[in-house]
Amino acid sequence: MERAAGILLSVSSLPSPYGIGTLGRAAYDFVDFLAAAGQKYWQMLPVGPISYGDSPYQSFSAFAGNPYYIDLDMLIADGLLTAEEAAAPFWGDKADRVDYGAVYAARFPLLEKAFDRGWQADRVAVASFAAKNRSWLPDYALFMALKRHFGMAPWTAWPLADIRLRKSAAVERWTAKLDREVRFFTYLQYLFQKQWDALKAYAVKKGIRLIGDLPIYVAMDSADVWANPGMFQLDSDNMPTAVAGVPPDAFTADGQLWGNPLYDWRRMADDGFAWWEQRMRSTLDRFDVARLDHFRGLESYWAVPKDAPTAASGRWEKGPGEAFVRMLHEKFPRSLIIAEDLGYVTEQVQALLDMSGFPGMRVLQFAFDHRDDSDYLPHCYPVNCICYTGAHDNTTLKGWLAEADARDVVKARAYLGLNREEGLDWGILRGGMGSVARMFIAQMQDYLGLGDEARMNRPGIPDGNWQWRMQPGAATPALAKRIKDLTVLFGR
Repeated sequence: MERAAGILLSVSSLPSPYGIGTLGRAAYDFVDFLAAAGQKYWQMLPVGPISYGDSPYQSFSAFAGNPYYIDLDMLIADGLLTAEEAAAPFWGDKADRVDYGAVYAARFPLLEKAFDRGWQADRVAVASFAAKNRSWLPDYALFMALKRHFGMAPWTAWPLADIRLRKSAAVERWTAKLDREVRFFTYLQYLFQKQWDALKAYAVKKGIRLIGDLPIYVAMDSADVWANPGMFQLDSDNMPTAVAGVPPDAFTADGQLWGNPLYDWRRMADDGFAWWEQRMRSTLDRFDVARLDHFRGLESYWAVPKDAPTAASGRWEKGPGEAFVRMLHEKFPRSLIIAEDLGYVTEQVQALLDMSGFPGMRVLQFAFDHRDDSDYLPHCYPVNCICYTGAHDNTTLKGWLAEADARDVVKARAYLGLNREEGLDWGILRGGMGSVARMFIAQMQDYLGLGDEARMNRPGIPDGNWQWRMQPGAATPALAKRIKDLTVLFGR
């Protein structure tokens, strides 16, 4: 891995006139900005279709793309919509926030129009796309069609047991009954992939590589669980026997109860982790680099009884460990995989990371605890790591400077030589950029000098997350030059 730098920005955070960022003009402009700023990587959050709560980490599919990201101006250019149709809906009243309710209400009727006008003309190309993705696309399209039919209820609440349990006769019957809806959701994936491929080709031309985020767990209400119940710890009614979370720590007395179904790792190992191979291949087809979320869960994972009110009653269970890592090395020998190794890292987890050879993560906001010296201090870094200012669950640098213990800020000022003339936040950016870490990634919000109002996610708080959007014109040539000067200074 070359010494390099990049910027973390969700597709949803790009500016656009239609309520949420898309794969259109603003995405191409951001690629241009990255190139002008001397960056080599654009890291995104997961790009799958989001479910209740709007989190990209709770998706209806581990393979599908988010229909919200299909650019409407491109559909207008293709003759599938008119400008008047796209401009007519209410897209929200705050340009710096995504109104997901407004986007949901406005977007799908427009995509229905595009489907009605484009299906016949594109049917040969769609058939080719569907054939290439037959391992997951039919299940996903039928799953979404069924959700629509049953009022978007989770599949575990569908009233008919035969389709809830995915009996083959029921699948055949409902596929025929919901033919139009199945074709609609298939077409949306075709449109997403068409626009994605064009954007990725442009990024390659500009020397920008894309980093994708691969959540370790999938949502219970997903096509993945509905279509593959044998891969998960489920009972005879396909309900979880235990769910995912993390144990109590200094920040959460009850731990965190995520609620995702747990994998049946023994059964997955029997076929060489074939589903995971397929999932990683899909991710690396879409992105140049994969960030593997919650790496420590591969060594041991926290299993919480299904009816437990908190995560405190969970226990550690052994994960797939070295066998899983060996599969990744065998199947993807030349691919760059980043291990998200944050959280409760034991000697066993560290040993697995060392065995993998994957670069781990170091977060600058975690480095300056006045009570103790942290492994996240830059002088402790191994070269084979990725330095981040903060991840999507952190506030911005300005937010951290405002809310951190004053003694932590004093330590950061002394360690990095922070000063008002440069800007305290820019001094932290300089510290990360100058570290020995092979790659340095900063949130775009940090380069824009934004505070806690621009935070993407507040773990444990269910409302108001994943909404921040960058304003049109914010990524200026002057800002690109300042970032590039810092990047060049430190050989990235």
